[in-house]
Amino acid sequence: MKHRKPCWFPTFTRRLTCFISMFAMSLYSSTVFGSDPKVFRLNISPNGYPPYMIADQEEPAGIMWDIVSLITGRLGYQLIAEKIPRKRVDQMLLDGYIDATPRAIEWAHEPEKYLFTAPVVDIQEVFFTPKHAKKTYQKAEDLFSKTVVTHLGYLYPQLQPYFKSGAINRFDVSQERDMFNFLLHGDRFDAAVVDLLVGKWVLKKEGLQDQFRASSSDMNSYGFRLMMRRDSQLFVDRFNAELARIRESGELEAILANYQ
Repeated sequence: MKHRKPCWFPTFTRRLTCFISMFAMSLYSSTVFGSDPKVFRLNISPNGYPPYMIADQEEPAGIMWDIVSLITGRLGYQLIAEKIPRKRVDQMLLDGYIDATPRAIEWAHEPEKYLFTAPVVDIQEVFFTPKHAKKTYQKAEDLFSKTVVTHLGYLYPQLQPYFKSGAINRFDVSQERDMFNFLLHGDRFDAAVVDLLVGKWVLKKEGLQDQFRASSSDMNSYGFRLMMRRDSQLFVDRFNAELARIRESGELEAILANYQ
């Protein structure tokens, strides 16, 4: 009686099946458990909002960018900059194309649709006026019957009732630099509403810091936050906890000092 040679095919099949299963499990683990850095897409807008977000250079920079970069890195994310125009950013956030955009709650058209982090930094809106005008404005009532230069698309909750009634005239421009140019060269403009740090940054870059003065008190102060989708509560909680840590450690203050 002849002995059959052992059949290797079932053994090879079992080994191949085992290899495929192990490879599939490896892919699954990498995807689910995040061996690679997760991506966090932050809108910085095409023109940025310096010094909070600086978009006109090779690498993004700015106060907000640096703080978010520090925190997301510690949370295990790779931060990616997206330059989404203001009129499209809210819908693209809701649709999941980006994860967050910097925004004050008071500037959001429908804030109930979103989640917001704790304030990262404070926005201090003041009135800027040309020094040659020899006038300063400290509060909204000082500007009755005047024309204020404002940023196109921005909301000004404290001034909105006066804009609506016509007590104060609003003139929109698309960039902060243009706001100061209109004030400097246009006789019919009286003041511009600009964040204090933004105004100082623009005037320094344009070499105009000696030609304007700012009101001594804030017209408004807002918390500048990350606006996110409502399903982002876990991230918001982790972000807020790390934000509190870097504020306490002095790291946040050190970032602010780089832009003043």
